[in-house]
Amino acid sequence: MARKCVLLAASYLFYGWWDWRFCFLLLGASLTAWLAGIGISKFKSEHEQRIVVTLSVGALLCVLGFFKYYGFFLSSLQDVLFAIGWQRDLPFLQIILPVGISFFTFQAISYVVDVYRKDIATRTNPIDVLLYISLFPQLVAGPIVRAADFLPQLERKSSLTKTAVCFGLVLCIFGLFKKMVVANYLAVDLVDPIFLDPTSYSSLMLMLGVYGYAVQIYCDFSGYSDIAIGTAALLGFQFKKNFDQPYRASSLQDFWRRWHISLSGWLRDYLYIPLGGSKFGTWNTYRNLFLTMFLGGLWHGAAWTFIIWGSLHGAWLAMERALTKADDTRRSKIKTLVGWLITFHVVCAAWVFFRSSDLSVALDWFAGLANVSTDSYGLTWFTIALIALPLAAQFLPSNSVERITVRFAENALAFVALAFILCLSAILWLAPPGTAPFIYFQF
Repeated sequence: MARKCVLLAASYLFYGWWDWRFCFLLLGASLTAWLAGIGISKFKSEHEQRIVVTLSVGALLCVLGFFKYYGFFLSSLQDVLFAIGWQRDLPFLQIILPVGISFFTFQAISYVVDVYRKDIATRTNPIDVLLYISLFPQLVAGPIVRAADFLPQLERKSSLTKTAVCFGLVLCIFGLFKKMVVANYLAVDLVDPIFLDPTSYSSLMLMLGVYGYAVQIYCDFSGYSDIAIGTAALLGFQFKKNFDQPYRASSLQDFWRRWHISLSGWLRDYLYIPLGGSKFGTWNTYRNLFLTMFLGGLWHGAAWTFIIWGSLHGAWLAMERALTKADDTRRSKIKTLVGWLITFHVVCAAWVFFRSSDLSVALDWFAGLANVSTDSYGLTWFTIALIALPLAAQFLPSNSVERITVRFAENALAFVALAFILCLSAILWLAPPGTAPFIYFQF
């Protein structure tokens, strides 16, 4: 119990360091989930349990919706009213989006639904639920941890092995390098300038800009996930992998098995399957795929660019399902290569909308492709290497981290600590000046 209380206090201190007032929001979401679990266990009838789930999940989604979508809804409504000649003064409020609200809301919903489905037992001790939702390594940007995976670990006696320490340190170093060096340099030297004003760049630079963003967002987000999973390992917890070389995928379905695995799994289990999944005919399957990705896009942010991003993924997933025979398991190397090229560029085309500050910037980017030019003013070989090498690394053995961990674990802890310090020093020396926030902090 003492360990749980220390971790809980540390997590709230970590979250409150940004703005202590939002700790009450985190606490409210956690208590709502805990009380809902208690309510589900107290009521015996299916109808009463459904009422508890509906009210608790509805309350959590209402809070999330208010903070994320209030301004978007009112601005869109004002545009509609203006278009039909009904101008009105609407009650706009200046709302600060709490860091990580989507992630801890999804975890709270996960707990409630898993208790209702009897995947986990109700926790009578509120400390367990509060710690599950607020544990600081994954609190502000994931990965989304399932209650069924995390809560049983609280019951086991914590034993930190040498292998776990090496695994945690290796992941933290990889994550810091991906974020502080690769992602930050690409953002400053290439991506940010191009997406600030796409009309000022050649078609070649526009393409390199979106390739750079594909690498930047991967290194930024997977870097954070590596640090979160590595830190959890150092605390004695095991989190599942959140990225698995997504840019080697040869279909969009395969991409979503590899990209932000915790979110794609959450959307599948708590949205796609409840909508009906693939059980009720072909067209319902296409509809459910589209709706799942549409809502996934809306989850990322209250903007038309995110809605289009999600819609593109949903439409392409439905089209893939329509064109791919379920029993066609034979894939030649040529088909795999073509599938990889198409998938990568579909993902990159969607990234244009995801990265653009508004719809006009995205349209400017696509319009710029028509002006074919190979002008590469400002491009350096260093920038090209930052794009090419991480993409090439997608095709390394998928267990590379585990193999490196085994090698490190064969040495004394003093050697491991020295190697970690030297690697950290090298990263700090290589990294560009300034501090860039993680991209997914805004979600």
